[in-house]
Amino acid sequence: MRKLIIAAIAACALAVAGPAGAALVPGVFDPGGTGCPKASFSNGVLHLEKNCPTATNASAFGDITGLTGQPFTSASFTLASTTQCQGGSPRFNIGATSTTGPHTYFLGCNNVTPVVNADGTATYNFTLADLLSINSTLPPPGTITNASVIIDVQGTADVSKIFVNGVLQVPASGGGTGGPPTAKDQCKNGGWKTFTSPSFKNQGQCVSFVEHQMHSAKKGEAERSDKHSNASRHHRTHKRHHD
Repeated sequence: MRKLIIAAIAACALAVAGPAGAALVPGVFDPGGTGCPKASFSNGVLHLEKNCPTATNASAFGDITGLTGQPFTSASFTLASTTQCQGGSPRFNIGATSTTGPHTYFLGCNNVTPVVNADGTATYNFTLADLLSINSTLPPPGTITNASVIIDVQGTADVSKIFVNGVLQVPASGGGTGGPPTAKDQCKNGGWKTFTSPSFKNQGQCVSFVEHQMHSAKKGEAERSDKHSNASRHHRTHKRHHD
């Protein structure tokens, strides 16, 4: 099941990846339409839920875009408490190139000793040395191809202060929970459930919204083009009258 989830997350990362500077994109993997996984971001916290048995083929995650081509140096996240770390989840999935091809490197909350903060939250820090030790059967990573923080065991995680390579990861404007969606792929694999402004009843409604926005944008562009063309004709006519 883990391989299926990894493949789905990697595909989603490619689908929603934006230009450098894009960041955290909450989403869910729910091919069975269970409604079990949920992902949202509010007040600096990525809330991930999987309220169904661990064996269910579903997960909640935050894709981290804008890292493609970078070497991995460090990562960290903070949980509301140590009790939210269950079975190595949540964890970072770091997709990267290597001498033997692409691999996914796991950095689970159970792989390192957390720093328990004064307010009861717990911070999990990962270095390159940790990544190499945790994934000792894999060759050293080259450059990052995709990344995410994910929960795929039954439970809930409130994840904050998500850093990769020293950069705080937060949602890019218009690219994740909140809204609106800007691409049809953001509606797929349960992604339609993560939008709240506007919200959608199903994937089809989300896709229709994006198509309508794209049609409106094209219509506006055509109208601007017509105005430009008319202005050009007017300019040529005006010029002939004065020649």
